[in-house]
Amino acid sequence: MKRRTFNKQLGIMGLASSVGLLSCNNSSGTKESIEEPIDKAAQTSAPLLSLSLAQWSLNRSIKDQTLDPFDFAKKAKSLGFAGLEYVNQLYDPFLAKYENTLMGMKEMTKRLAERADGEGLENVLIMIDNEGDLGVKSAEERMNGVHNHHKWVDMAHEIGCHAIRINLFGEGNREDQKMASADSMRKLCEYAKDVNINVLVENHGGWSSDPDWVVDVMKMVNMENCGTLPDFGNFCIEREGGARWEAACVNEYKNYYKAVKLMMPYAKAVSAKSYAFDIEGNETKIDYDKMIKTVVDSGYRGYIGVEFEGDLPEEEGIIKTRDLILKALKSAQQ
Repeated sequence: MKRRTFNKQLGIMGLASSVGLLSCNNSSGTKESIEEPIDKAAQTSAPLLSLSLAQWSLNRSIKDQTLDPFDFAKKAKSLGFAGLEYVNQLYDPFLAKYENTLMGMKEMTKRLAERADGEGLENVLIMIDNEGDLGVKSAEERMNGVHNHHKWVDMAHEIGCHAIRINLFGEGNREDQKMASADSMRKLCEYAKDVNINVLVENHGGWSSDPDWVVDVMKMVNMENCGTLPDFGNFCIEREGGARWEAACVNEYKNYYKAVKLMMPYAKAVSAKSYAFDIEGNETKIDYDKMIKTVVDSGYRGYIGVEFEGDLPEEEGIIKTRDLILKALKSAQQ
């Protein structure tokens, strides 16, 4: 796809003015959750970071069709969030209804902008999966992957996001994948800079879960709109049988706190991963006080996204993670 053809083919250049391009809002401006109201005192005393909700936290409800992915903004507002982090693969069933993917994305773009604007929330970023591996050896295959991401860059711009999140999966050894990934990121950042979109790498499996490797990629690309999205979990570098997901981890970066600290100088978003909680509401695998202090001490001032991946009912896990962040933020400022 040629540069900016997404806008031309979809005819949505006027979308921002027609539905209102969303502006940054550092105060939540959201109503209380009916089920579990936010601690207003904690929120008022901890204004350094705004809270966004990662759509993956609701992936089970969306996949079993008990939640329409286009009701994400409404659900996020009811749970007390100010920002929205979309996951492209959760809209695959919707896009599959269209013979022309671009026409489906036109309708998707319009709906997401309208829904977020109607709820008074900010569209923060789109997490991109399944659009081609960017760390493979073949230059042609890498370019296909880069081009596949272009439409999401343009969509992110149209709905008012500041970034897309990409994966850096590939093949070959550590250095091979580093060189290939840096090449792909540089090309994608060149495209994205025209519309002021950041391209962010998350520690999301493979070598991207090694913070030293990620920092090397950042230095090699060396562009203003190239950054990281540190996740509090996701530090498995290698799984049994070379599997990408699900299989047991055989090589993990053990020091989560050091890892996040190394990535924070390049961070333009942060993902607060959670899995399970003890009786006092603390995450059983991650020390949130320590992790949030690492984020705050880095000087980062932006959104921190809640991404619950545990076995609890989704809303319960989201609420527990949300409240744990607010508590840790309050502690970090004392």
